[in-house]
Amino acid sequence: MFIKTMSESGVRLHFLSLILLCCVSPSIFFTLNLDNSRYVACGPHQTQALTEFMNEFDSSQCNLTDPYNGVWCDNSTSAVTKLRLKACLSGTLKPNSSLFRLHHLRYLVLRDNNFTSSSLPLELGNLNRLEILFLPNNRFVGQVPSSLNSLNLLSYLELSQNEFTGSFPLVRNLTKLSFLNLKYNHFSGTLNPNSNSLFELRHLRYLDLSYNNFSSSLPSEFGNLNRLEVLDLSSNDFFGKVPPTISNLTLLTELWLDQNRLTGSFPVVQNLTMLSFIYMNDNQFSGTIPSSLLTMPSLSILHLRRNDFTGSIESPNSSTPSRLEEMYLGHNHFEGKIIEPISNLINLKILDLSSLNTSYPIDASLFSSLKDLLLLDLSGNSISPASLGSKSGIPKNLKTLWLNDCGINKFPDILRILEKLENIDISGNVIRGKVPEWLWKLPRLNTVFLTSNSFTGFEGPVEVLVNSSIVNLFMEQNSFEGEIPILPFSINVFSASDNRFTGRIPLSICNYRDLTLLRLSYNNLTGPIPQCLSNLTSVNLRKNNLEGSIPDTFYISSSLRSLDFGHNRLTGKLPRSLQNCSSLEFLVVDHNKFKDKFPFWLKALPNLKVLILSSNELYGSISPPDQGPLGFPELHIFEISDNKFTGSLPPRYFVNWKAASLTMNEYAGLYMVYTKTTSEGLSYVILEGIDLQYKGLSIKQGRVLSSFATIDFSGNRIEGHIPESIGLLKALIALNLSNNAFTGRIPLSLSNLSKLESLDLSSNQLSGTIPNGIGSLSFLAYINVSHNQLKGEIPQGTQITGQAKSSFEGNAGLCGLPLQETCFGSNASPTQQRGEEDKKEEHVLNWKAVVIGYGPGLLLGIAIAQFIASYKPEWLAKIIGPNKRRNC
Repeated sequence: MFIKTMSESGVRLHFLSLILLCCVSPSIFFTLNLDNSRYVACGPHQTQALTEFMNEFDSSQCNLTDPYNGVWCDNSTSAVTKLRLKACLSGTLKPNSSLFRLHHLRYLVLRDNNFTSSSLPLELGNLNRLEILFLPNNRFVGQVPSSLNSLNLLSYLELSQNEFTGSFPLVRNLTKLSFLNLKYNHFSGTLNPNSNSLFELRHLRYLDLSYNNFSSSLPSEFGNLNRLEVLDLSSNDFFGKVPPTISNLTLLTELWLDQNRLTGSFPVVQNLTMLSFIYMNDNQFSGTIPSSLLTMPSLSILHLRRNDFTGSIESPNSSTPSRLEEMYLGHNHFEGKIIEPISNLINLKILDLSSLNTSYPIDASLFSSLKDLLLLDLSGNSISPASLGSKSGIPKNLKTLWLNDCGINKFPDILRILEKLENIDISGNVIRGKVPEWLWKLPRLNTVFLTSNSFTGFEGPVEVLVNSSIVNLFMEQNSFEGEIPILPFSINVFSASDNRFTGRIPLSICNYRDLTLLRLSYNNLTGPIPQCLSNLTSVNLRKNNLEGSIPDTFYISSSLRSLDFGHNRLTGKLPRSLQNCSSLEFLVVDHNKFKDKFPFWLKALPNLKVLILSSNELYGSISPPDQGPLGFPELHIFEISDNKFTGSLPPRYFVNWKAASLTMNEYAGLYMVYTKTTSEGLSYVILEGIDLQYKGLSIKQGRVLSSFATIDFSGNRIEGHIPESIGLLKALIALNLSNNAFTGRIPLSLSNLSKLESLDLSSNQLSGTIPNGIGSLSFLAYINVSHNQLKGEIPQGTQITGQAKSSFEGNAGLCGLPLQETCFGSNASPTQQRGEEDKKEEHVLNWKAVVIGYGPGLLLGIAIAQFIASYKPEWLAKIIGPNKRRNC
């Protein structure tokens, strides 16, 4: 599946990167705050400090020839004052680290390292001469230590992209701080001015709290930070109105309030004449957009998508030309003629009017005055058919035009005149017939989306595409027929899934040296898989009629990330050369006729996230030869159902599944996501779909693969106990072990799987009771334990009560709802019965212990008796004492 978006992050990077580097890059702040002439290379004695620090970690990846890495000393005192190490340390930063003995440090940069399970030690406060502290992307966890507050010389503090938790850190004494970046962490709580020291930092010029979990209204005390130039509060849970004191920030050049729950009318920002960027999208602002915004003297980017603005925008009173270059108003609801004032913004380069919910069709020719317009997004609107004709006055400099989901029923002739066009999206319309031949003659055409229409073919000769400049072609979900077309040599991405193509995959595909991504799934292709496909990054040939074996040519592929050959007629064994594909993340070969043992050798792949082998003729034990953990540390989807696997699962089977053991966030997922970006900020997302077949599983659009795990071992011959280590997989949302020969009790650790939505243990030989904790799994929508040997009361809970009776049938000893069998067969309550049952089991276990110790105990008892008999009473009295003797 392919989704084209105007990605906010992609747009930021493309259009703002140079500006941001000049305005707010860390290096500029370092230069402002430190006299670099004072730093010199350290002598051998001082470099011992660096060696000692690096020896505390796995530092094999450190490249000290990189001019970024190293240690520097003060020119006059020779003390170590500057330390930088990037992407080379792995281990734990301990409180007794030699780092905290470098008391003269002024400049500390540790970035992109792997400080696993490390909190930031309190000893950080020992470095009280620090002026620059730069610690992004190091995997630090826990709360920021209060000792940070003692670093009162700090002017620059960067803690972004870690796993910090807790409330806003204590920074009251950092009165010299001018730069503070906490983005991409897990900080939470409120910004209450009575308990928060943020608003005492009167020298702050840059503040970034984005992508955290702060939840509060915005305090009026933000107006105290009147030296701020950049304020980024995006992607939190701020709510309520923006305080009017925001107008005090007269030096502000960037304001990012997007992706929160802010309400009310548009904030008062007209006095902020230095503003260049305003991002307020994805909130709940309402009312009208003030026309004065369009004439703010420095404003170049205005992003207001996905709010509840209504009414219309009046034409600005000022005759001063607007400097606006990017304007995003999509996903709002405008009642009046929004187009007329926009047509006066002659400097616009990007205009997003997608999904405006207007009651009238948009006339594309009204943008004719925007001569510099490069990107126009009219997606999700009704477009006047006449304005899409070849004589339309649309700007001819357009490079990107998005017309998806506009109800267009005829191929837009407007494209003929756009000779600078690079990217076009007309997907999701109702266009029938053939794609016109003239489209492929546009000289700069790079990316074309034809998805989800009713196209049947191409006008012109068979080789109509050969001489085009096309690099990315998306034509899935149409009715294209015949053989796969001959593609241009420049092709990089070709997606033609869900069509009616027949015949073989042409061998000419091996000539496309730039081809990295091929999607031909859900067609009627036959014949073998070409040998050359091993050179690609992603291959999806799912649901065709392909035959033969998988080519054993993957020994040359280090870039392959995704391989889906499911639902074909392939035979033979999985090629062992797949273990050379070190980047492979996604391997799907279900519903074929492979005959082979379980591929333990695939655990050599460090990034494998999805392994689906279901419905083949695979056989043998799935237990590792050493009876230890399975391996596959990054595995999320593991499906081997309906094969002939045997054996049992050792106790530590699930221990090393690091990725699935994480407590993931709520964005559980269905897709592996790739993102590609073309010119002018066009981003498209490539989604690797997974056919999940679990009853009760909640399928939510946009779920991301990295945040959930599923396991399906059903329909095999696996026996023995279900390991308690299954409870380590905290990200598990679906578990199916049905139709096997598992014995023993249901693991108590299943109660730890708080994200579990679907559980099927039916048709095994499980015994004992159902653990009480399963009844409290709040996301559990489906459970089936039928046809086992379970007994006792079914745990009661909201999720259990709503299950079908058939989910518990076939267990002679089970009672309680939803079964008709009552648990009140005696005077004891069900809970008492369960307690008595537990006592009986405990009693049996105690007797087992007695029996185990009976033999040695008997011998010891005889020896003691003989010892006592050999002594006279007076001697016995001396040994045990008179009182003890009486007790005896």
